[in-house]
Amino acid sequence: MPPLALFSLEGRRALVTGASRGIGRALAEALAGAGADVAITARDAASLEETVAAIAALGRRAVPLAHDVRDVAGSRSVVEKAANGLGGLDILVNNAGYEEVTPSLDIEEEVWDRVVDTNLKGAFFVAQAAARQMQAAGRGGAIVNLASLTSYVGVPTAVPYGSSKAGIVGMTHALATEWAGLGIRVNAVAPGYFRTAMTDVFYRDDGWQTSMLGKIPLGRFGALGDLAGTVIFLTSDASAYVTGQCIPVDGGYLASI
Repeated sequence: MPPLALFSLEGRRALVTGASRGIGRALAEALAGAGADVAITARDAASLEETVAAIAALGRRAVPLAHDVRDVAGSRSVVEKAANGLGGLDILVNNAGYEEVTPSLDIEEEVWDRVVDTNLKGAFFVAQAAARQMQAAGRGGAIVNLASLTSYVGVPTAVPYGSSKAGIVGMTHALATEWAGLGIRVNAVAPGYFRTAMTDVFYRDDGWQTSMLGKIPLGRFGALGDLAGTVIFLTSDASAYVTGQCIPVDGGYLASI
């Protein structure tokens, strides 16, 4: 196979959660650009219209689905709908996430549950439902979970978020070893500092921006397109012998501390 062909997703069927904006939308479009048809979810189906249009403009099929990943029973249903709508399921990108910036002494149980149930519990049950579809089809598949720099370093006021994202790395390791026999590869990506609607609260502080840029060896914040190549790699045949890994896409931040 020619080397570049290893990165093709032609004929693959993908599901991306939390795809109405930001990283999720960028990754859904990247997978479509590499040849995949893509089912996409968001809590509000109407918010997916722009992502659907972008995927269609790339000549691929989009299946929009309303879903809150905290709804475990709903996850089983929405993954089944995605597989039915696409004619199967080969790829899952577990992107849906939530964060609340709160001093740890002020965190209430409700905040903890919203963050952890979305980022960790929700991700697991979507992955479980996707793996069941892949197992039944007997073709294997690739799952990419969205971790974070907070999977590795402590960030004040982000304790529930960091806890959930550290859990994502542990979950990725465990599922990769358990599902390897099913032909399902499980990896993760840990984005560095990318400005999205969820992280915008930090970027409003010019002093924070200046300080943080000084800690990133490449000297800039991430652009959403910076994540595309890594996710295409992890979902394509180019990474056929890669599983159980978490790849930071962070401009060198983790390597420098």
